[in-house]
Amino acid sequence: MTEPRTMGVEEEFLLVGPDGSPVAKAAEALEASGHSTKGGGTGALEPEFMEEQLETATHPRSALEDLSAEIRAGRARAQDAADRVDARAVALATSPVRFTGTTMPGVRYQEARRAFGLTAREQLTSGCHVHVAVADEAEGVDVLDRIGPWLPTLLALSTNSPFWQGEDTDYASFRSQVWARWPTAGPTRRFGTPEAYHAAVDAIVATDTVLDRGMVHFDARLSPKYPTVEIRVADVCLHPDTATLQAALSRGLVETAAREAREGSEMTRTYPELLRTAAWRAGRSGLSGDLVSPLTWRPAAAHDVVGQLVAHVREALIDAGDLEAVTELLGRLWSTGGGAALQRAWFVESGGDLHHVAERAVEVTHS
Repeated sequence: MTEPRTMGVEEEFLLVGPDGSPVAKAAEALEASGHSTKGGGTGALEPEFMEEQLETATHPRSALEDLSAEIRAGRARAQDAADRVDARAVALATSPVRFTGTTMPGVRYQEARRAFGLTAREQLTSGCHVHVAVADEAEGVDVLDRIGPWLPTLLALSTNSPFWQGEDTDYASFRSQVWARWPTAGPTRRFGTPEAYHAAVDAIVATDTVLDRGMVHFDARLSPKYPTVEIRVADVCLHPDTATLQAALSRGLVETAAREAREGSEMTRTYPELLRTAAWRAGRSGLSGDLVSPLTWRPAAAHDVVGQLVAHVREALIDAGDLEAVTELLGRLWSTGGGAALQRAWFVESGGDLHHVAERAVEVTHS
């Protein structure tokens, strides 16, 4: 058996004060911890768009156990930086507590704030991005053309943003709603070739609507920096185990798609508008309601659709040695209901205290 594909995880975290409110201390925390330069790459600690955020990235790893350890190490690294400015790094995809976002001072950040107005000013959301290695861009495009129907299920498994500006939104992932405001966010059509993919990206940039190619925020894309497919649909996951699960299933999807392409398997016919609808539904109810099954394009219980995903990638999981771990991680996730369900439970048990929700989330982030 060949070595499993390498994978890496990027996670964005909120910085909150002792009472759970977002605090604009990213630049100060990075400076104090010696990570003040953007672009450190894998293993680094970096700023994000807002001063109330930090981002971590793992190194590329083949073994899921090694990646899981790096995810926890990245969270510890973020907390070490936060400790230096009396803050906490927390894996919440949106702040439960009301906030006024503070854009980072860099030229590109400020230019984006001017260009995108309220969309940029309110972009205090945190995601989880999984990179999976591909042989070349041709294989990457083959993968992108096949994995779209399953990305809403990955979103459902990650949902961790039920609150927005002090209110329960009735969504499991309101981050996905906020993120959808960006002009390039969402699913894509099939491209067929790297040339067609790059032509589409170039055409978007040529409209002068986005600043550059880095702002082409497809749900899954060819990474502009690494030889990977980058899957970008997930909320930042509350528990580090859920981030590990995202990575394992993402690698399974990429490997399965690449094998199907090599074998010339027929692709299920899909449309971006149908994929967008399925993603909206996943963000709405997460694991607590029906999802859209990629096998039938009809509603089905979330548990059943997740089972369909695991069955779809089963051979790839077995070959990578990940099936047992994925089964165990899914069991843990189902036992808690996931990030959105836990946040709502903490809100109820505290008598409606959103600061308490953020404080409890800090504990789970570093568990």
